[in-house]
Amino acid sequence: MQLSSQDALIYLMVVAASADAAMTDRELARIETLIEQLPVFAGYDRSRLPQVANECVDLINGANDVERVLDMVIAAIPKRLQDTAYALAVETSAVDLTLEQEELRFLEMIRDRFELDRLVTAAIEAAARARYRHA
Repeated sequence: MQLSSQDALIYLMVVAASADAAMTDRELARIETLIEQLPVFAGYDRSRLPQVANECVDLINGANDVERVLDMVIAAIPKRLQDTAYALAVETSAVDLTLEQEELRFLEMIRDRFELDRLVTAAIEAAARARYRHA
């Protein structure tokens, strides 16, 4: 199954949101908002989100594990969008204001698979913390 780069980004956000075994309403709402607002999703048919998210969940819960789904995602995301993909995963994970061990491990898997520079990932993570910090 070949994914479009936009569908792959959605898969990545869905897996990040469900890495701690439960996708919250806040995480789903954040995914919807990101799809509506970010240029990387320009022209994307937002009505497809439930179908694409369900396909991803079915793959994770079926014979495929997270590693295989991640392999599919990485194959579909061009090099120029890898930092964007990581930022979307961090953004989706951070919306709950706590990162569970499973979420941290998933983010580490993404960093390693994309071979992203540690300074880049640290900057992305710091920016997410700053956006979600309370007064």
